[in-house]
Amino acid sequence: MPDAFDYIIIGAGSAGSVLANRLSDSPSTVCLLEAGPRDLNPFIHIPAGFIKTLVNPRVNWLYETEPAAGTAGRKIATPRGKTLGGSSSINGHIYNRGQRLDFDTWAQMGNRGWSYADVLPYFMRSERRIGDGDDTYRGRDGELAITDIDNTDPICDAFIDGVVNMGIPRSEDYNGGVQEGVGYFQRTIYKGRRMSAARAFLYPARGRKNLNIRTEVQVTRILFEGQRAVGVEYRRGNALHEIRANKEVLLSAGAIASPQILQVSGIGNPTHLAEIGAPVIQAREGVGENLSDHYGVRLAARVRNARTLNERTRGLALVGEVAKYLIARKGVLAQSPGVALALCKSRPSLEHPDLQVIFAPASYKEDAAYQLDDFPGMTIGSWPMRPESRGFVRARSSETGDKPEIQPNYLEAEADQRLIVDSTRLARQMIRTPELAHWFESETTPGDRLQSDDELLGYAREHGTTIFHLMGTCKMGPVHDAGAVVSDELKVHGLEGLRVVDASVIPTSHSANTNASTIMIAEKAADMILGKPPMPAANFDDIGSDNALV
Repeated sequence: MPDAFDYIIIGAGSAGSVLANRLSDSPSTVCLLEAGPRDLNPFIHIPAGFIKTLVNPRVNWLYETEPAAGTAGRKIATPRGKTLGGSSSINGHIYNRGQRLDFDTWAQMGNRGWSYADVLPYFMRSERRIGDGDDTYRGRDGELAITDIDNTDPICDAFIDGVVNMGIPRSEDYNGGVQEGVGYFQRTIYKGRRMSAARAFLYPARGRKNLNIRTEVQVTRILFEGQRAVGVEYRRGNALHEIRANKEVLLSAGAIASPQILQVSGIGNPTHLAEIGAPVIQAREGVGENLSDHYGVRLAARVRNARTLNERTRGLALVGEVAKYLIARKGVLAQSPGVALALCKSRPSLEHPDLQVIFAPASYKEDAAYQLDDFPGMTIGSWPMRPESRGFVRARSSETGDKPEIQPNYLEAEADQRLIVDSTRLARQMIRTPELAHWFESETTPGDRLQSDDELLGYAREHGTTIFHLMGTCKMGPVHDAGAVVSDELKVHGLEGLRVVDASVIPTSHSANTNASTIMIAEKAADMILGKPPMPAANFDDIGSDNALV
């Protein structure tokens, strides 16, 4: 007889870690399956170590996109976490919820209970905000520590001051009442160590007798009896095992692996299922479609009159930084890659910000795999926050061990092409403000030789890259929406006992980094799964008019 649990969770990433914690905090029995190993790699926990995890096959799936005309025929590296904590164990530590508009749009698309007022309490429940913030919007008692940058420098201060003097407001808390402006990042770093979803949610729960965590197991398919999910088949080593779900199977493998697992299990477009030799359990043409991702361009400059991270992370300087980290958990190794954030508008007439800009006192070699320049540098990365281009994820075979076909179709939409040029021009203005003049020496990439719209668009096609915010491939929406995969209760349409809970359910482009919202989705899903009433929606009538949410 196979093992049996009330709930089986596939994937121990941002969503799966939350689900495992919340569901096991009840009499229910829970089994959590993770394809990768335990999060023992030290570079996971050292904030600056993320650069090592991005190329490590032990903790990273190392996916690649398919070549496309919009990206000059290139394959683009697409890291995804493969360890406890998933991508929250290898990401850039940025905590960014998104705009009120994002969630209100979800609700307007027919997803009941997903407006900003509905989801704000779930953001707050998981959050332990350490720092300033209006408690109307910020949580103080959750498991996920959110901290401020604690090692600012004059270059970063000058960047922020310069952007403010360009007319972009200073942001006091971009996760609070107003999501527009420029300021320092809020981070999932606590006492010099990464605060992954595993550390925040799994670690406190792993001693519970009703929670079973299995690592290094590759899920091969979801098992069905008729139209009901009843278990999971997985491979450990060379052996296949089955595990039964008394209540539900919860798929939290992420925007790439979740649709792939559905497809090989017989849920998807029948034509595609026939191509890979999968049975048709449920025809849903939207499985794997609607892929959205942020695609950005880096603008870099050589710095004078200062040492940047480029010099502080090599030779004897690095030895000193290592010692500083080991002794006090401070210094370069305790930093996130980005330092400052601007959420801004490409045109003043817009009602909502449509561009995200990040600043770092560091620069990377062009087209190199995350290698810093040999000279002092600074970088501005920028991208459209709500791209219109859509792609897909499709299993290549009936084996989940075969990497799927990933085609985001970056820059396919004309609006995205225009905005990527606008964002590059805005970055050029930001790096040339009078406030930064003391440190700015010259633009290194794209370089002053590229000036026209066509030249800047060509550069974006040839050198732009993913911002690692894949979403949308198991779209949430009403059953009459042919592209929808799950309901507003995250149940797969037409099936029983199966939900998808991760960033793949996000129905439209999300104007933020995805980790915070993925955790929120899992918080809300846990209440649904356990049959609890939803948390009371926020009442914005009680909030002063000076907190205009955008």
